[in-house]
Amino acid sequence: MTCPGIGPDIKDSRMEKLADAASVTTTLGTDTQPMPRQVSILMAVYQGQTYLPVQLRSLIEQHWQDWHLIVGDDGSTDRSRKILDDFAAELAPGRVRTVPGPRAGAAANFRALLDQVPPDATHIAFCDQDDAWDAEKLSRGIQALPEHVPAIWCSRVVVCDMRMQPLSLSPLPRHKPCFRHALMQNLVQGNTLLMNRAAYDIVRAANAEAGPVVMHDWWIYQLVTGAGGQVIYDPLPSVLYRQHGANVVGANNRLISRLGGLKRMFAGTYREWSRTNLQALVASKHRLTPENRALLEQFAALHGSFPQRVGALRRGGFRRQGRVSQAALWLAVLLRRS
Repeated sequence: MTCPGIGPDIKDSRMEKLADAASVTTTLGTDTQPMPRQVSILMAVYQGQTYLPVQLRSLIEQHWQDWHLIVGDDGSTDRSRKILDDFAAELAPGRVRTVPGPRAGAAANFRALLDQVPPDATHIAFCDQDDAWDAEKLSRGIQALPEHVPAIWCSRVVVCDMRMQPLSLSPLPRHKPCFRHALMQNLVQGNTLLMNRAAYDIVRAANAEAGPVVMHDWWIYQLVTGAGGQVIYDPLPSVLYRQHGANVVGANNRLISRLGGLKRMFAGTYREWSRTNLQALVASKHRLTPENRALLEQFAALHGSFPQRVGALRRGGFRRQGRVSQAALWLAVLLRRS
């Protein structure tokens, strides 16, 4: 599968870089062997019979084939389990494993799957049941991620309709992903997320400490950057994202996102999200860098008195993507809706 909107010159350039990286490994001498890289793909499933065949086929078509799939089935009553069992039967034994989900929503399902990752996995990817991956998704992410520094890789997506016809590209972030910005807004779309083992070790440990989270991808973004880790944002899309009414959280379409954001702000939803995120991070604050622990205190002050809120917003340098969103943030702080 080739993502629409990626010109051949860009694709060729990308592949040349991958080839160059591979050639460096092979010319280091016979005593130097590339580290084995095994990817654990975590997939949350619920009533996915309509979409699973397309997504599973895109996994088979990955250029990087050193992966295994761990599925959390949240109590599906349709043909999802049979589709998964048939898929597993076509592959080597043990390459696909299905476990019962917690039946508490997608975020809880993905968090439960974090505890299923085997010790030999070097990379961990999250996979939605109703998308389709570009064939280079895993290879691009693995090549981009450092080996020992905690880091996550993510990308844009091609937003598609129910029939997987492309509609648009998700917008590029205007500000660099970092902990300061992660506190305000999620820039890491979970269906593109790939993290290295160093990042996973932080997330796995914090998973036992944190209570509820708003979204697993947002929490991981906050946690890894808070601990001093990196975010590598690829401007090329890696996923065909199926947009439909059943999506828990849609793609970041600018107009829809702005209108929906204002509605959530005035309804107090953002304030509840902010409090939930804060509680989860406070539970693991000993894992944050000293600088980011101080920043978390400024973030907590956004829930204080009016002078505390305004002062924290100024001192913390908190920003959202775009002028309209930034103005909405100030309005939310003034109205105590942040």
